[in-house]
Amino acid sequence: QVQLVESGGGLVQAGDSLRLSCATSGLTFSSSVMGWFRQAPGKEREFVAGISWSGGTTYDADSVKGRFTISRDNAKNTVYLQMNSLKPEDTAVYYCAARVGRVVTTNGYDYWGQGTQVTVSS
Repeated sequence: QVQLVESGGGLVQAGDSLRLSCATSGLTFSSSVMGWFRQAPGKEREFVAGISWSGGTTYDADSVKGRFTISRDNAKNTVYLQMNSLKPEDTAVYYCAARVGRVVTTNGYDYWGQGTQVTVSS
């Protein structure tokens, strides 16, 4: 059974940083593309960042480019999202997702975590 468990969310002020973690199990992690998505109240879920199985390729949404960094530790079956210079518009539930394959995409993910809330106050 595949499980993805996010952690690290919380309430911060604008300009602060947070690091989200997503621990996985039951997944061939080192062969999976990993991604982070978010969903704000009243909005559709949107892609934030993705990383290839090796970590050699990453892709960030324009809205977070230069502020967020996705990384992974294949030895720990964990993917991270370092979020710097947070803005109130980053407030959302953040979801970790896994995709069987080698190409980083913005959709088509097979497994999802339960989400972690990030709230940025102004």
